[in-house]
Amino acid sequence: MSVIVSASVLSADFCRLGEELDRIRLSGAEHIHFDVMDGVFVNNISYGIPVLSALRKHTDMFIDAHLMIIDPMKYIDAFADNGADMITFHVESKSDPDKALDAIHAKGKLAGISVKPATPIDAIYPYLHKADNILVMTVEPGFGGQGFIPENVEKIKALKSYIDENGINVHIQADGGINAETSGIVRNAGADILVAGSYLFKTADMSAAVSAMRG
Repeated sequence: MSVIVSASVLSADFCRLGEELDRIRLSGAEHIHFDVMDGVFVNNISYGIPVLSALRKHTDMFIDAHLMIIDPMKYIDAFADNGADMITFHVESKSDPDKALDAIHAKGKLAGISVKPATPIDAIYPYLHKADNILVMTVEPGFGGQGFIPENVEKIKALKSYIDENGINVHIQADGGINAETSGIVRNAGADILVAGSYLFKTADMSAAVSAMRG
């Protein structure tokens, strides 16, 4: 699979969000990563449905809603109806993964499952046949700007080996501390969707940063 770059708007300037979305589009990134935090599942609160709806009205880019919330099943319809193209939830949440995947697909959206750094990667193996995307967190979820946790590269390698051995067609997404250097590490391990926030938004030349992530 070719590499997809996903820009995390958690690091955008929210006073200039429309301009930031245009900047993402012009940079060559393919996806917008939309981090949703509820202050329960993770120790932070970000944004929700009204912001997603506003983004959808401004751009036709692919939006991946990453739900770092305790009960994603309660909100799948709302995120699907307000502009998400893919909805990714955590296997550690209290929602049943099979039911959540089915609910997302029933809305005509792509479905993903995410794992925290401390969660064994085989926790998501039973759901690979239903998922479109597996998000391997390379930082602790909840805050942007964290440092890359290199131990999680082995999880990406193990996942890539498992899906290849079993002929499964699913994306591997890496999120957390991704920049020009770490993007090469996770790409070589098997990731094909690379999420970056601080690295992209703090640079003067986002296009060059996107190109650097592709290697």
